[in-house]
Amino acid sequence: MDFLYVSENLTALPTEEFGRVTASLQGQQRAQSALKSLFSLCSFTGDITQKGYEKKRTKLLAPYFIHTPGTIASQHKHTCVPPISHFIFTFMSSYDRTHRSGGTRDDRYRSDIHTEAVQAALAKHKEEKMALPMPTKRRSTYVQSPIETRTPPDETSVRRQSSVVAPPPMVNPNLQSPDSWINRTVQGSSTSSSASSTLSHGEAKLSSLPSPAAPSENSGPPPDVTAVAPPSRGSRVDLPSNAVVRGMSRGQSRSSMMETADGVPVSSRVSTKIQQLLNTLKRPKRPPLSEFFTDDSEEIVEVPQPDPNTPKPEGRQIIPVKGEPLGVVSNWPPALQAALARWGATQGKSPALTALDITGKPLYTLTYGKLWSRSVKLAYTLLNKLGTKNEQILKPGDRVALVYPNSDPGMFWVAFYGCLLAEVIPVPIEVPLSRKDAGISQVGFLLGSCGVGLALTSEICLKGLPKTPTGEILQFKGWPRLKWVVTDSKYLTKPSKDWQPHIPTANTDPAYIEYKASKDGTVVGVAVSKVAMLTHCQALTQACNYCEGETLVNVLDFKKDMGLWHGAVMNRIHTISVPYAVMKACPLSWVQRVHIHKARVALVKCRDLHWAMMAHREQRDTSLASLRMLVVADGANPWSVSSCDAFLNVFQSHGLKPEVICPCATSPEAMTVAIRRPGVPGAPLPARAILSMGGLSHGVIRVNTEDKNSALTVQDVGHVMPGALMCIVRPDGPPQLCKTDEIGEIIVNSRAGGNMYYGLPGVTKNTFEVIPVNANGVPIGEIPFVRSGLLGFVGPGSLIFVVGKIEGLLMVSGRRHNADDLVATALAVEPVKTVYRGRITVFSVTVFYDERVVIVAEQRPDASEEDSFQWMSRVLQAIDSIHQVGLYCLALVPANTLPKTPLGGIHISDTKQFFLDGNLHPCNILMCPHTCVTNLPKPRQKQPVGVGPASVMVGNLVAGKRIAQAAGRDLGMIEDQDLVRKHQYLTEALHWRAQTDPDHVLFVLLNAKGVAVSTATCVQLHKRAEKIAAALTEKGSINTGENVVLLYPPGIDLIAAFYGCLYAGCVPVNVRPPHPQNLAATLPTVRMIIDVSVCAFLHMHAYDLPRRRPPQIYKPPTAEMIAYLDFSVSTTGMLTGVKISHAAVSALCRSIKLQCELYSSRQIAICLDPYCGLGFVLWLHTCYIPWFWSLLCCHQSVLIPPFELESCLSLWLSTLSQYRIRDTFCSYSVMELCTKGLGTQTELLKARGVNLSCVRSCVVIAEERPRLALSHSFSKLFKDVGLSSRAVSTAFGSRVNLAICLQGTTGPDPCTVYVDMKSLRHDRVRLVERGAPQSLPLMESGKILPGVRVIIVNPETRGPLGDSHLGEIWVNSPHSASGYYTIYGEESLQANHFNTKLSFGDPQTLWARTGYLGFVKRTELLDASGDRHDALFVVGSLDETLELRGLRYHPIDIETSVSRAHRSIAESAVFTWTNLLVVVSELCGSEQDALDLVPLITNVVLEEHHLIVGVVVIVDPGVIPINSRGEKQRMHLRDSFLADQLDPIYVAYNM
Repeated sequence: MDFLYVSENLTALPTEEFGRVTASLQGQQRAQSALKSLFSLCSFTGDITQKGYEKKRTKLLAPYFIHTPGTIASQHKHTCVPPISHFIFTFMSSYDRTHRSGGTRDDRYRSDIHTEAVQAALAKHKEEKMALPMPTKRRSTYVQSPIETRTPPDETSVRRQSSVVAPPPMVNPNLQSPDSWINRTVQGSSTSSSASSTLSHGEAKLSSLPSPAAPSENSGPPPDVTAVAPPSRGSRVDLPSNAVVRGMSRGQSRSSMMETADGVPVSSRVSTKIQQLLNTLKRPKRPPLSEFFTDDSEEIVEVPQPDPNTPKPEGRQIIPVKGEPLGVVSNWPPALQAALARWGATQGKSPALTALDITGKPLYTLTYGKLWSRSVKLAYTLLNKLGTKNEQILKPGDRVALVYPNSDPGMFWVAFYGCLLAEVIPVPIEVPLSRKDAGISQVGFLLGSCGVGLALTSEICLKGLPKTPTGEILQFKGWPRLKWVVTDSKYLTKPSKDWQPHIPTANTDPAYIEYKASKDGTVVGVAVSKVAMLTHCQALTQACNYCEGETLVNVLDFKKDMGLWHGAVMNRIHTISVPYAVMKACPLSWVQRVHIHKARVALVKCRDLHWAMMAHREQRDTSLASLRMLVVADGANPWSVSSCDAFLNVFQSHGLKPEVICPCATSPEAMTVAIRRPGVPGAPLPARAILSMGGLSHGVIRVNTEDKNSALTVQDVGHVMPGALMCIVRPDGPPQLCKTDEIGEIIVNSRAGGNMYYGLPGVTKNTFEVIPVNANGVPIGEIPFVRSGLLGFVGPGSLIFVVGKIEGLLMVSGRRHNADDLVATALAVEPVKTVYRGRITVFSVTVFYDERVVIVAEQRPDASEEDSFQWMSRVLQAIDSIHQVGLYCLALVPANTLPKTPLGGIHISDTKQFFLDGNLHPCNILMCPHTCVTNLPKPRQKQPVGVGPASVMVGNLVAGKRIAQAAGRDLGMIEDQDLVRKHQYLTEALHWRAQTDPDHVLFVLLNAKGVAVSTATCVQLHKRAEKIAAALTEKGSINTGENVVLLYPPGIDLIAAFYGCLYAGCVPVNVRPPHPQNLAATLPTVRMIIDVSVCAFLHMHAYDLPRRRPPQIYKPPTAEMIAYLDFSVSTTGMLTGVKISHAAVSALCRSIKLQCELYSSRQIAICLDPYCGLGFVLWLHTCYIPWFWSLLCCHQSVLIPPFELESCLSLWLSTLSQYRIRDTFCSYSVMELCTKGLGTQTELLKARGVNLSCVRSCVVIAEERPRLALSHSFSKLFKDVGLSSRAVSTAFGSRVNLAICLQGTTGPDPCTVYVDMKSLRHDRVRLVERGAPQSLPLMESGKILPGVRVIIVNPETRGPLGDSHLGEIWVNSPHSASGYYTIYGEESLQANHFNTKLSFGDPQTLWARTGYLGFVKRTELLDASGDRHDALFVVGSLDETLELRGLRYHPIDIETSVSRAHRSIAESAVFTWTNLLVVVSELCGSEQDALDLVPLITNVVLEEHHLIVGVVVIVDPGVIPINSRGEKQRMHLRDSFLADQLDPIYVAYNM
């Protein structure tokens, strides 16, 4: 029967509560008769379920108990309730235990009550139906699911069906309601970060999804030119997305892609899943925290204001609990060695140890006589026979490692007691199997800190150790160099008759060192003194009532902890050791040993109880009636009560008595803390406490009366050990005594405990010399206590209750959660057919200033991915409902892959490290950062601009800040103006040059072998241009002023065609030819340019050209006429064409000549694509640059097509060395190709004679922020071949102005500054020191070209900004583009970007808006004129920035962080879609590593950028498209992803 435990503490109860308890006790006699009727009913009707029994019992007992209305509800609110009133302690009758459900389940974490609670919590979610998106995965990535479980391909998908796994049916939506586990989203911004979950092949049918809105009929979407597979990285093609095309109105779109009302395309499976994700996140969540964190790191880590409803301890301060006095027995030996000597001499034939073979049969029996004699031989050998006669290797006090397998306890016992007799300190460790053993390096740290230089082992073990090819023992990672000694009897020396071991009285010197692995994986050694070892044996003898000659079955590790302590020789106990290998082969072996040997005591763990239950049907004739004490070593685990009950339920019919089950609590530091004393028949059964998990998470003890689903039942672990004094102190901060209703760490003062961490005095003081203090901080005494690492409290009758360990404590958002509790909840989710019950672990990782809970489990091979995802989803719901904590990640790994401890458990610290390093290799993963990340900075609320641009300008002047503007040198006046006016056009210059210097070589084109395949002199180029002009006018019927598309590969033909168009008066439009191997992806771009520009097509060969010349060379009437059109696809996917006039070309060539100091007889090397931007200018016009300065000379250009580098990586560098090039121009793609491909081959380049010391200037042409890391890597790698660190620089241009900055040779070196990234997100610039947190290095984007003026402007108010302020870069230059090319004459667009005026300051100057954010900073360096240099720093494209949570993010910053997350990430790109941040990463390793990247990417983005990644996409290398300048085309990638065309390896949708 059940009744309340009444003790002396109940006298402090409130009057009404005490009366209720008393009345209930008075009704006990009446209740007994009711229970008898219930028992008779059960016996008559047969067995009933536990639930049915509880209902019947409650109904029968209800009339006999007094129920006070509102008592339960007011129980927590009473202010003077002492702590004991918050417990419910019950005594479980034998009938109640017998009728608990048992069986062959894994009951280590099993509790019927908890299972029902979990099922009830999950039932709450069945009413709400929500289809959760499952991850997309290639079939090759997931190899465990059987093929039969897969469904046919989805007919709605446009993906390549041969490489994409089709989705199985959607998980039952009734089981997946996110309301309970996505509930702490940060509100307040429409751009808040998304959440995270992972997905599988499966997805819901379209009919079950929210129906999208109908597409708009008024305005169609832009042209869709990306509905094809993306190109390979090697094709280097410009691909426009379906974004705006400059010059085309949206009404002329030819796309028919469906969109929702919000512009969300619904034509793909990916967009459907993201819509599911959005619908999930839109559901009502639990209210967010009332206090938000700001963006400053100091305030982010600040703990928010505590909730006033948080339960607080209300009891009085705890009083130290004292164990019974340690009895004094006259015949107790003065030392443990003396006990062995006595039994060896007087009871020599008495068995001391029996070892079993792998089949569970006795292998040998070691008597006390043999144990004594062999130990003496070993002691003599260690002290006298290891070194030479005059040198003694070991001395008393030295440390020796004991390396023995778990299957050979006899050899270990001989070695252990031999070391004690020799007075050397044994350090037992596990046998190393390989260099990759879990925790192998940490064991080496232990040996090093203990100063171990000698290792004892057996001959068999020594042969099994890994060895080098020469036969020597392998040097393990982190281990000191050891000398190995074999301790088999045949290698020991018999001591002389006059030699006897010295056995002193036990003192405080260390007797042995026991290793302990801390929470972070560090292995330390706990030193146990000789007197502590002896006292502990005496205390165990008294507490367990050991008698001489008893038989003990030990299933524990005999080298440490309880397996070593209880098996000591103190009481002449016969120990039968059952190794772990025997248990795996025969789980019932220990029960058989108890039955055969009539053992009185057994040492087991909950695991052993479960294994015995699993196999008990095989042996029905076993009897456990001889047991008087069944010691459960891990009884401190709160969930051990279910294991004990289930084992008793099964084996009570085999003679097992309930009172023999004795759970205990131990730790390496305090040794045995408490143990339940063996009971006698008829004595009261032990107590149990039913506690609220909510209260436990706040560190207080509360009875669970409101929500039975979150109750935790724990059993006591007995009383304090004899002679010990115990307190409960707070686990964090000063060791302040807890209150009686408060959970704290158990600390013990006893002679029977460890005394230090050997070799670590600093850590020792905080653990072994703890002085408790009261609430005022005053020490309660001078007696030092030892921290046990156990969390618990003291119950009635001074019973000790343990609710967890410090090692398993997870501090999440200020609340405590026990790892074992979370494991139990996960395993209570039925059905558990997805994972192995014994192969699951929980740990926490620190991400963004808080602990995040991670669960890792081993998945069964036959589990389908759909079942796995369903189980993971239900685990999330259950843990959120039961524990009110969100999971950060749940990962399932293949079976047998998690690192193991020596006894088969999961090595938690190594598993955690694998997770953080990306080496876990999960087969299924579910990321849920949105559930648990509640401390994100408050979304930025943009305030209305209340200050005009004039006020800002005046404020800067008052503050002493100058206007942020800079200018290059003046272009100056040309001496011979008449000559310049005569040859001011390119056509005139070429014609004149062909007459004056016809044989001068202008161009040299190289192939992949470095051979000049084509050259062009002045006269050759002129004549070819004339023929092309004649062909245009005669065959092509092209009129003056018409546009002509040039489709040529990089080469001299392209240059000749360009000048041929100018000769004929046509406007050339240079277009990259479609890639022959990827026409479907590249041809639409060509077609779009032709349609936009209304061009004719030109691609002529030499045999097509006429022989006669044109009647005349066309001369434009004015220099402001268009010279050519420059089309390019920006990184935002926008196809833009700009008009370049003859005057702009002239000014640009003069500016570059001045900046680079290009003189006659100078060769330059160009490794650029000649299709747009500054690369096009350098290919076609650089040879004429000096003509505008000195028309008497020109230089030579060596042309290297970038695609040739794919065949010969060293082509560019070899050309620089061969031609002694001083000035070269390249792109970032070329530099990256050389860095990755040739970075490790510098010695080979030197051997080939490559010397780059001649290079004076290596300029990278780009329209983006300088890639500082790539430039520095290139300089460092090729420094060995003579490249100067000052040679590499960058250039910057934009669509409105092709060349704004170019480093040149005259100005100072490029400077680098470090800015605060948090300030950049707020559109501010704050300079910080190098190495500062959240610092971003920015390199100057080259020197401003002559004739160029730049100013930093607020893009919204169009007012000038001050120095070091972030704003849009505006440029005024004679070589700016004339405007966007348009056939519809959109003057508003042209005026907005090309003819813009400041709203204040200088309203007359016309500026061109570059669309890039940057700032100007005046440095201390001096330019050529002697003035202080103004440096321009480009931050990023304005159109490319991501607006998330009200802040402005630059994709390159996030991508840089992602690329650092793991070594297998080759490249990454980010974009947003409906306020979700999508990260696409290229995997350069094995596809099995794909899922490892998902948590790493989520972690790094959250840590460094305070954003939650919504979708993580893992793709093959080369999938992310880039243009000819090496810039990523993120919008095209976005469109390909939404159109389901990426063929991803894995897609994870974070919930």
